Amino acid sequence: MQTVGMSDLVAPARQLARWAVNHGLPSLALRRAARRGDLQGQLDTRLAEGDEAALLPLMEQVRASGPLHRAAFSYVTVSLPTVKEVLSSPDFQTGVFMPDGGLLGRIARWAEEPQRIGPLNPPSLLVVEPPEHTRYRKLVTRVFTVRAVEELRERTEQIAEQLLDDLERRAADGEPIDLVPAYCAALPVTVIAEVLGVPEEDRQRVLDFGTAAAPSLDLGLSLREMRQVESALDDFRAWLVDHLDHLRLHPGDDLLSRLVAVQDEDGGLSQAELLATAGLVLAAGFETTVNLLGNGVALLDAHPDQRRRLREEPELWSNAVDEVLRHDPPVLLTGRFAARRTTVAGVELPAGSLVTTLLAGANRDPDVFEDPHTFDVARENARDHVAFSAGRHYCLGAALARMEGEVGLRMLHERFPDLAVAPGGARRPTRILRGWETLPVRLS
Repeated sequence: MQTVGMSDLVAPARQLARWAVNHGLPSLALRRAARRGDLQGQLDTRLAEGDEAALLPLMEQVRASGPLHRAAFSYVTVSLPTVKEVLSSPDFQTGVFMPDGGLLGRIARWAEEPQRIGPLNPPSLLVVEPPEHTRYRKLVTRVFTVRAVEELRERTEQIAEQLLDDLERRAADGEPIDLVPAYCAALPVTVIAEVLGVPEEDRQRVLDFGTAAAPSLDLGLSLREMRQVESALDDFRAWLVDHLDHLRLHPGDDLLSRLVAVQDEDGGLSQAELLATAGLVLAAGFETTVNLLGNGVALLDAHPDQRRRLREEPELWSNAVDEVLRHDPPVLLTGRFAARRTTVAGVELPAGSLVTTLLAGANRDPDVFEDPHTFDVARENARDHVAFSAGRHYCLGAALARMEGEVGLRMLHERFPDLAVAPGGARRPTRILRGWETLPVRLS
């Protein structure tokens, strides 16, 4: 008879506790708040149900209540100036705030698994603050400068050309085309894999890891969904450990090889810091761009007059990418906790207050954008959006995403000017990341 050890019981118990604290109880509380008319609860409920049509009206209700709306569990804002103030203020921090006292705080600390890498697990760049954040970011910034990205433009165009040739062959053979895996994902994954030294045979695996782990940003996962996410993150960690060990023995001229070299220097990165930084840069290097490309294709299909204008004025493509980011951002929202008592938009907030910044709502602020619900590729201030966040956590790969978006969308529509989105497309089930899971198209 097999003996069940204590560790065999503790691990599932901790996983159940993590789910209860991070997903089960918050989701239950938000659903109850929604039934009482709370706007934040209604937003979360509609996101969980995939109710796209309800999101914009709910965000406009938040706007009508003022620059900082007091909801049941946090403050919520769709005011662009207020969003920028919160995201840029040293009084606010990222990460998950859990009071030191209280039962939930003790359960959360007992259930932690610090060895698991993930976008919301320290020492990820997304959830650490200076001085650690400054040190990690400095290590990878040089790869994503505007100059470095422009040097990648020619290679990005070559990759796009190869992918478009393949699409043309498949279309000629009568194959159905789902643009997400065939182009929107393949382009940024190939680019970031080459930048980071990921071998070709591992790129599909990395894409699969990113897709499986994307819901880790969301609140309200089912226990089954959380287990799948954690399993994917564990598999990703195992692959990354092996890959970095390989680069230690066989370094190349790529960012991950340089990060490994930094780890081995005196006072360099710890193993946890190396894995968190390498994993985030790799996954973030393509996840939002997949959404940007898919959202752009869908928007241009829905606005043929704007696509026609881009054909007549191709110099507008770069601005069009920012208008896509403004109108349908790849990231819906983000949150910050007040590290100390502070004031925002004239409202005094106690330490520990959570502010949810609805990036998609701020991008439709009528005080900043004229006729904000209109998709206009020539909009003069399209670049004033906050799709890439703001402040010290401004997206590290913003320049890369903009370049890939411009190259990818322009070359796709130049090659297939009569491209049309076909029935059967579906949005990703994720709540924070906003994009298309499938996007079938008909090519000319």
